[in-house]
Amino acid sequence: MKTQRAVRGPGGLSLRLDVRALVVVVLLLVVALAASVLLIGTGDFEIPAGDVLKTLVGDGNPGQEFIVNELRLPRVLVGLLVGAALGLGGALFQAISRNPLGSPDVLGLGQGATAGALVMIVLFSGTATQVTLGALAGGLVTGAGIYVLAWKRGVHGYRLVLVGIGMSAIVTAVNGYLMTRADIVDAARAVVWMTGSLDGRDWAQVWPLLALCAVLVPLVLANGRALRLMEMGDDVSYALGVRVERVRMLLMVAAVLLTAAATAAAGPVSFVALTAPQLARRLTRSPGPNLLPSLCMGAALLVGADWVSQRAFGAGQLPVGVVTGVLGGVYLLWLLVTERRAGRI
Repeated sequence: MKTQRAVRGPGGLSLRLDVRALVVVVLLLVVALAASVLLIGTGDFEIPAGDVLKTLVGDGNPGQEFIVNELRLPRVLVGLLVGAALGLGGALFQAISRNPLGSPDVLGLGQGATAGALVMIVLFSGTATQVTLGALAGGLVTGAGIYVLAWKRGVHGYRLVLVGIGMSAIVTAVNGYLMTRADIVDAARAVVWMTGSLDGRDWAQVWPLLALCAVLVPLVLANGRALRLMEMGDDVSYALGVRVERVRMLLMVAAVLLTAAATAAAGPVSFVALTAPQLARRLTRSPGPNLLPSLCMGAALLVGADWVSQRAFGAGQLPVGVVTGVLGGVYLLWLLVTERRAGRI
């Protein structure tokens, strides 16, 4: 079945359109938006989906408007943005490293952001804003350290993954030491943050993350073609006119910023960055980086996991990071079994 078509525009401009990938993106957006509406209506005060939609367009009663617009909508928007940022960041790292394990979870960026947050919580008893800034700084410092240590006449995937695993082990040890320095109140607060949760998120977390995504997502998508060419190797990419190191560094900085900002907003939500690109690739059946499908898959996964965390366990809600960790572990076990049956491992 032919899934790609060439579309010609005015002035001789041509665009290759992957029909299957476009259908997958549309379906994932529908799933993410439907899950968001259901999630907004979920809580102690249940609101039917129809009333949620009416309230979102300004046709609800005052009580519903307060619950939807002030209490639940910011949480859902943070979930969508965090999931999208993690999905896109994971796709970038996997494409740059040419390794399905080259995700922020494995490379230690989440642990680095956690270290920055723990420093603010344990050593300075920081406010929520200070903890967020600390997490962002920790992720950026860790990403810069990985890039510098992995550099040797360029950054290559195998070396990047190995350095990232080593950095992850070091930062995890630092996090354990910081927890031993905390008093009982700060330790409890740190454990809640480290689990990964959307509880208590409001508009203060929405706007910075939205602004960052508004800048970085178009920038990343604009370099999608160069990233696809880079998957054929640096020599071929150079021959086709791609400025490989410049593009690689630009996209790595974007991936680090997306991951660090997502972690700062919701804590270290595990496995979304690792699984979203792989699931998107299986749906699109496309060998490319699948940037936009991975973004949509990440958003759908996180809001879906948040809905499960609130509905599947009765009165005992789980942090969304626990749910994504369980789902991610099940996915990895399934992937291991299927790869072994196929004789590839």
